[in-house]
Amino acid sequence: MTLPGGQKPRNSCQPCKNRVSIWRYRKKPLKSTSFRRLGVRVSDRFLLPRLPTFWPNRRQFLAGAAAAASWAALGPSARAEGTNGKAHALAMHGEPKYGSDFKHFDYVNPDAPKGGQLRMSVANSTTFESFNPFIVRGSPAAGSGGAYETLTIQSNDEAFTQYGLLAQFIETPDDRSWVSFTLNPAARWWDGTPVTPEDVVFSFETLKTKGKPLYRFYYRSIAKVEKTGDAEVRFSFVPGDNRELPLIVGQLPVLCKAYWEPRDFEKPSLDLPVGSGAYRVTNFEPGRYVVTSRVLDYWGRDLPVNVGTNNWDSVRYIYYKDEAVALEGLKAGDFDFRQERSAKIWAIGYNIPQIADGRMVKEQIPNEDPTGMQCFAFNIRRPIFQDRRVRQALGYGFDFEWSNKALFFGQYTRTASYFSNTELASSGLPQGDELKILEKYRGKVPDEVFTSTYEPPKTDGTGNVRDNLLKARALLQSAGWVIKDKRLVKQETGEPFQFEFLLYDPMFERIVLPFLRNLRRLGIFASLRTVGIAEYQNRLDNFDFDMIIGSFGQSRSPGNEQTEYWGSAAADQPGSQNVIGIKDPVVDELADSVISAPDRESLIQRTRALDRVLLWGFYVIPSWHLRSYRVVYWNKFSRPAISPKYDLGLDTWWVDPVKAAALASKQSS
Repeated sequence: MTLPGGQKPRNSCQPCKNRVSIWRYRKKPLKSTSFRRLGVRVSDRFLLPRLPTFWPNRRQFLAGAAAAASWAALGPSARAEGTNGKAHALAMHGEPKYGSDFKHFDYVNPDAPKGGQLRMSVANSTTFESFNPFIVRGSPAAGSGGAYETLTIQSNDEAFTQYGLLAQFIETPDDRSWVSFTLNPAARWWDGTPVTPEDVVFSFETLKTKGKPLYRFYYRSIAKVEKTGDAEVRFSFVPGDNRELPLIVGQLPVLCKAYWEPRDFEKPSLDLPVGSGAYRVTNFEPGRYVVTSRVLDYWGRDLPVNVGTNNWDSVRYIYYKDEAVALEGLKAGDFDFRQERSAKIWAIGYNIPQIADGRMVKEQIPNEDPTGMQCFAFNIRRPIFQDRRVRQALGYGFDFEWSNKALFFGQYTRTASYFSNTELASSGLPQGDELKILEKYRGKVPDEVFTSTYEPPKTDGTGNVRDNLLKARALLQSAGWVIKDKRLVKQETGEPFQFEFLLYDPMFERIVLPFLRNLRRLGIFASLRTVGIAEYQNRLDNFDFDMIIGSFGQSRSPGNEQTEYWGSAAADQPGSQNVIGIKDPVVDELADSVISAPDRESLIQRTRALDRVLLWGFYVIPSWHLRSYRVVYWNKFSRPAISPKYDLGLDTWWVDPVKAAALASKQSS
């Protein structure tokens, strides 16, 4: 499944971060876009045979030239009093890196050749049921998000700055109480009709009332949306200090009103919708494949935000029920690119002739991605997990050091923050402004927030966890749990301590089972159940689980998504991302304070305070992360000299004709 807007998760635990089906755990926050143009997830496996290049005819060339000309010729207007003027971009804090006259992002090759077919696997997936990725019902087809565009698009080398895409200009007052978008006059649907303010208003109303629950949370602070001119639409916000809203609204996927209005938006369908994006579905067979092809007269081809991207002529998504079969497909030449998510396979699975003789490339590409929080997540709606001491105790049962040594070949780092690999992560004891923020909650949060440095439990890596289990037993006893007939039971009621760990990916069984065996030594009888993707998705949507593998992606500019992750209002909303079920007024206030941060420094201090309170709540058992992309690919690609800081940037790669010819020669010899 693709994420809304084609988003992807950040660089967290490899075995779970890449699932196409469980999109709402594997995503970055909505404000951080990635591969939106193709609907591509970096987790997918790829293959690229060379196809003839599409050459635009005169009409197609003029369409792209008109979009670029309208961007350059009209230019931002003079600054209106009390606003940013009609600007080409909007930064969360400070000024955009790229000026109004920029030609392309620094991390692209503006002269990248176009051509070839990108073939990708969708592993551990059986089929798809819809080309609408915005609704709860039905599994959306891989690549279906590529049909849709947003008003603005984020750069991948800034913390949080949005640049015009469908919108040519962005205007917001100094207090950011509203935002107005002027649509690009060249913006067109595939049928040639213009994208209008009516489409934008319709999209907002439809997604908020009929889309996935996350849209209702993201857009709940929008008071009114109205057309204010032939090409202008304004979003007015409820009173408050949510300075992120103008940027969040820019990420609104815009739907074609003429197509969707007479249809049932909430009903899964394999009818091909009308979009405005660079790629459209041209062929498909449920359960087997989807093919998307570049739109020859794509209106936005020459926009600065698109230059150097959309380099494939077509993309083919091939469905595989089994991960192992997909991996063998890569080695056999059925795919060309794979981002490896298994430490074991990375360590020993590529000792193959194709790597040794240079036909394939195996490399790690460093990044500055926020790694977020991958974890074993509790469902604290369950009575047995409502005591913080119990959750803390179970954390002592996970032996990361042994797992990293025995299972992961020492490749991972233990996660100790919800915002790891960023300056937003808490560390040591709170000081300065962070301490001032937390002082008002003294007595309402655990004392350790002020007195102790958070560190996950550690072992010597030998597999001997006796000392940690003794600490766990003491915590459980203090919470009223005792051993009776070799089982842990509630002292007052005799209720046994038992729960189910729910998975959808068998690859994780080898990681979870040692954890459950350690818990058995405490008298806890925990079962492991691996189910199909459809059942897993349904159970998560309805919070019908005890413990799962969770992943909470973060960006360098956290905001609205924090209330969706941890907010009380989201806890009882089916399909929300507050899968843990947190209902804490302190967490609510801290999340709101992050959203309202007036500048970068205050954002850092408020986020650290939130991070610290979440950590000492023991809502999860942190797992691990990696600070690089592990990739294996057939040696026919080239990529820009500069990589984006916060993304793999696969949509900026291209098939290199010289490399492709050399590879073909080696393969035939």
